[in-house]
Order: sequence, then structure tokens, then C-alpha cells
Amino acid sequence: MFDQVAGVFFDEANELLDNLEGYLLTLETEPQNQEVISAVFRAMHTIKGSSAMFGFDEVSKFTHKMENAFDLVRNGVVPVTPELIACTLQARDQIRAMLGAEITPEIQAASEQILAQLNACTEPYQKQDGANSTAPAANPNAPSPEQLTTQIGLKTEPPKAETAQAEKTWRISFIPSETIMQNGTRPELLIKELCDMGTATVVTFTDKVPTLSKIDETKCYLSWDVILTTTKSENDIRDVFIFVDDACQIKIEQINFTGLHKKIGEILISRKVITEEELNKVIEEQRKVGDLLLSKKVVNEQQLQSALAEQSHLNKMVKEPGAPSAAATSAMTPVQNQTIRVSSQKLDQLVDLVGELVTFNARLSSMAEELKNSNLQTLTELGEHLIFSLRDTSMDMRMLPIGTIFSRFKRLVHDLSSQLGKNIDLVTEGAETELDKNVIEKLNDPLVHLIRNSCDHGVETPEKRAALGKSEKGTVTLSAKHAGAFVLITISDDGGGLDKEAIYNKAVERGLIKANENLTDQQIYDMIFQPGFSTNKTVTAVSGRGVGMDVVKRDIDSLGGSVSVETTPGKGSNFILKIPLTLAIIEGMLVQIGENKYVIPVSGVEECIEYQPSEDSDFLCSHIIAREEYLPCINMRKYFEVPGIAPAEQQVVVVNDQSSKIGIIVDHIVGNHQTVIKPIGKLFKKIEGLSGSTILGDGSVALILDIFKLSDIIRKMDMNSK
Repeated sequence: MFDQVAGVFFDEANELLDNLEGYLLTLETEPQNQEVISAVFRAMHTIKGSSAMFGFDEVSKFTHKMENAFDLVRNGVVPVTPELIACTLQARDQIRAMLGAEITPEIQAASEQILAQLNACTEPYQKQDGANSTAPAANPNAPSPEQLTTQIGLKTEPPKAETAQAEKTWRISFIPSETIMQNGTRPELLIKELCDMGTATVVTFTDKVPTLSKIDETKCYLSWDVILTTTKSENDIRDVFIFVDDACQIKIEQINFTGLHKKIGEILISRKVITEEELNKVIEEQRKVGDLLLSKKVVNEQQLQSALAEQSHLNKMVKEPGAPSAAATSAMTPVQNQTIRVSSQKLDQLVDLVGELVTFNARLSSMAEELKNSNLQTLTELGEHLIFSLRDTSMDMRMLPIGTIFSRFKRLVHDLSSQLGKNIDLVTEGAETELDKNVIEKLNDPLVHLIRNSCDHGVETPEKRAALGKSEKGTVTLSAKHAGAFVLITISDDGGGLDKEAIYNKAVERGLIKANENLTDQQIYDMIFQPGFSTNKTVTAVSGRGVGMDVVKRDIDSLGGSVSVETTPGKGSNFILKIPLTLAIIEGMLVQIGENKYVIPVSGVEECIEYQPSEDSDFLCSHIIAREEYLPCINMRKYFEVPGIAPAEQQVVVVNDQSSKIGIIVDHIVGNHQTVIKPIGKLFKKIEGLSGSTILGDGSVALILDIFKLSDIIRKMDMNSK
């Protein structure tokens, strides 16, 4: 039991230390930010208390002395200086080293040395011998005595309560046109947006849904009634539907609700579904109101269903006098009560089990089709729906904001700036972009290499930047954004860009290319990804050994992604990483080549085209005209050396690798396939164009095609032919 609790302590302590590092780096650029100063103090205080509770006394004592120093900062006695920040960062690293480790004399000595440095940063500002203090002149940015009194808690005034906007309840009827989805609008997302505005009750009407055989998947057969209690205005609600087509029917009415329970008859009258006289006649029949309304054809089932939902919603909103609103109650709910800590190992195990369920369901579906058993097929479809929902939920649980690793690079750039004698600022964008946690963990090393490369090779020294008319402070930008089933991560700098001539000469010197060989600019720049390649003439502690960019390419390739470089002389360089969202389960297109089946990731598929091979098309790479576009293609029969004669009609799967389109010629397209990615066997490791394997419903194995590698092969052949 203690081990489990101690595990939670270590997780929380490491999280606090990560936050502390972020606060300190922010404080370096915003030294007067009182909120950040208070956050630093709170993090130290929490670490001190938790470590004492779990018996880490040395950690507690060390943190207590750090806390004392920052208490002086919080009270305005000691200013925030670069020396103080650097010393506190060292202290933060020391706490991490002490957690869970045996306190040796060496660790103790290091702690005392850091505390001595910390004391040296604060001592000059503390009063000594009362009025005879020899402290330096007062800090002009220090708070006034009145402000200081308020900061340390001796004089406080309660904040004025903000006037909350009154909640109103709205009745929203939304009947989409049948063709609403054909222009890209997703009506269910509009309903979700309404629900996010406040407390909502949603009624979905399915009476227009035809039998399964007559369903057109491009049409919308559903409609909705939404009862919404919110502080938003009618215009805010209408803005949700601002882009829907004119054929949609939207009706928004405010419900006059006094806080008393409403009866179903009152609701129907307020909706003008029936009159009061008609309702009285129904009540005189002495029967259940709902059944009689339907039997007398006074209202239809849809109207009654919506009215009952409204009654239920209004009854839920009835509060005792003085009770807080639903919005206020939600705001008062502590965030920590909404989440729990789960071991990442358990999440991995859950995703593995879901993967096995997907494979099992595929086999069950295959068996049901062979047996032609309709009952078994129905159960299989139900199981498929449940398993896919479980798959999506479990995959979402593993998704983390990429900002969880972005924050640690601020410290890296801070330390490199000091080490290289440069002034560099790290800017991050898109930190909220989510990615599979396993992918995020494997991105750390490639990003470290690229950021170090940008700081060392890219950004110039302050003197050189000033001579070039640039700001003395260089900028490295780390950004992320979604692109379909991928995330694009870009590391940019505003330095001098890549030296094309130096790269070319180094490649000739190392025998990678022949002298006077004609290469495109992009081919020359791609040379930096060769093992051991470096244009630095001297080896430093940061770079020069040529073991960086090739590691980046290898690691990104192992994730099923790609890395490319863009550069402008004198302006800077961009390194673009294209990373798949997940490494566990993907949507795939199952194709057949000869007797074997392969999977193409659906995320890269643009379209499929019928193809009739001609006698002179017996080449590995060829071209076809698709939609008036010249499309390079690779013949997979020739590439995999499949024996036999190709069918009279083949298929071209057009895929996009984000930079261009290529065609993959296959024998047949089998259909959609939920692909649980398995590692590829040693036998196929050296075959270019394969990224993994999967198990099909009949128990056989299919290989997953790597469209990026196939695209590279086509490009190289295309260039050589020219």
C-alpha cells in the first residue's frame, strides 16, 4: 500500500518540478509577474510538505531553505535577477536528484553549495543590524509598504463578486435538410456545440430513418429538439447554425419558466400543439394523458416525446431558494475530482487488449460471412460497433497535448544560450495539439537534436546578427498542428540558413556524391541526414561529430513518419516532422497483389482509379493521366516480383504524402480494414516500402505499405530517368 502511495508522491513531485521549471523560465522574461512568483512559492511549499510527510527529510529541509529565499522575493525584498533564476534552476535539479536516492556525502555537499549560492543572491538585499543596514538602494520596482502589507496577508479586502448573467431556457428545433452532410456539415457537431453552452436535454427523432437496405449514407434522416438552459443570448445560439444551408428548419423559442414544476399539458399548450379546450376534453376521459393524446390523434408521438423531455429538463432546473445555478455549481467543482491518475502501463495494456478484440471481431465477421448465418452476422455487427467505440475511447485516453514535452525544451534553450554565448528565445505554438503518448515519448530525442542544431548551427552570435542588421536575440520556434491522421511538428530558426556549397563540398569529400554531379537544392540539403555528416570543422560539446541528424531521420522513420528541411539563405531553416497520430490501430484499405494481401493507410488515400495495363506498361515505374494530371505510379507486382500474369483490369490507389501524389498499382481492392499494427518480422526488415504487419480475419498476415518510402523510390527513379 505504501509503495502505491509513494508512487503517487513521486508522480506529483515530478509534475511539480516540471511546473516549477516552467515558472522560473517565465519569470526570467517577466520578473515583475507576481502571479508567477506566487506559483513558484506554492510549488516549493507543496514539495516541502509532501516530502516531509513521506519521510524524505533531506529533501524537505533543502526545499524549506529554498522557500525561505523565495519568500523574500514574494514580499518584494529581493528582486528577481538572472543569477537568482539560474541558482533556483540548479536547486530544482538537485531536488529531482535527491528524490528516491540515497543521500550520499557528495549529494549533501552539492546541496550545501547550491544553498550557499542562493544565499549569496539574497543576502545583499536583506537588512542587517536594523537601521545601520548597508543594503543597496531600494529597488525602484519593489512594491509600496501598502502593497507589501496586502501581499503578505495582513491587509486583505474580499474581491467584489462579479455579477453573473441570468440563465434562460430555450427550446431549439433543428430539422436538417437531407443533403446537409454533402457540403461537409456535420449536424451532430452542431448539437454538441449547443450542449457545450450550458445544461441541455437532447431529443433525437428517428422516424424518418428508412430500412437498412434503403439507407443512403450521404443523407441525413435525423432531426433534433434541444432544451437548453444557458447564459448565452439568442444570437449566440443562432450563430451555431450560421453556416447551415437554407433548406434546414431552425426554430428557437424562449421558455417562460418561473421555477415551478410544469405539467405536460401546459407545455403542449405553450408550444401551440393543442388548445386548452382540447386538453380539457382529454382530461375528462379519466385516462393517462400521454396515451390518450396519442390515441385521439391530438398530438403525434414526436411532439409528445419532445414535450416530455422539456418537462424533465425544467423539473431538473428547479432549485431551492438561494441554491447555485448549474453553471456556478460546475465552476465550483474542483478539477482534480474529475480526473484520476492511471499508470501508463495499464493504458498500454488496455490498448493491446482492444487491438486483440478488433482482430477477434474480424475473424468472427469472416466466419459469419462463410456460414451465411444472419443471426451471427447481426451479433458481429453489434460487437463491431461496441469494439470500435471502445477502441476510440481507449485511444483518446492515450492522447496527450504535445505541450507536455514542449515545456522541457525551454530549459534546453536557456542552457544552450549560456553555453554558446548567444541570446536565443524559444517560442512554442500549438502546444494543445494531441498525440499518442507513446509517440510523444519517442519524439524527445529527435526534437533535442533538432533544437540543439538550430541553436548551434542556425542562430548566429549577437555580434554577427547585429552586423547583418538583425535583432541580437535569435528565435527558435517549435510549433505543432494536425494534418489529417498526422501531426506536423516544425522547428524553425531565424538564423543564416543551410550553406549549400559547404554541404555539397563535404558530400564530395566523403565520397557520397561525385564531383560535378548535378543535384537539386533539395537533394543537397538532404545530405545532412547521412550518418556522420557534419560541416563543422571543430568538435564542440554541442555538435561537430555528425551524430545528430541521421539519428533524427532514423527515429522518425521508425515512427512511420518523415522529416524534411526547407531553408532560405540569410533567413533561416525549417525542419518539418510528419508524425502519425498513433502507433496502435489505424484505418486501412486492404488490397491484393497476386496471392497476398497488403494494407494501405486510409489517411493517405485520395482516390481509386480503374487501370487497364497495356503491353508497354510492364515497368516498375510509369505514368498515367488522372483528372488531367500527370501521375507517377509504381507497379507493386514488379516491385515485389510477384509471379504470374496480372489481371486484365487493375486498380490504381492514389495516395498523398503531403508533398505530392503518387499512384500505387495493385491487382484488386478488397475493402476497408481495421488495422492493428504489429511489428514486422526480421525477414522483411530490409525490404523498403513496408512499415508493419497485421493479422486478418482469416488468421493470415498482411503487410502494411509505407507510402512515404514508396514515394521516395518513385521520385528517385523519376529523377534518374530525366
